[in-house]
Amino acid sequence: MLNDEICKLREKLNNSIISGEDYNIVYQISIELDELIAEYYRRLKKLT
Repeated sequence: MLNDEICKLREKLNNSIISGEDYNIVYQISIELDELIAEYYRRLKKLT
């Protein structure tokens, strides 16, 4: 489910930030998370 993917990616992003990963990696994960969240809201809008 998309919500589960969002939660997993959010956790991955948080862990990357906490562990001090390279900015480019953190940024890429952030972009992926934004895309999943946007898709979640697109799907939600179709249901209403």
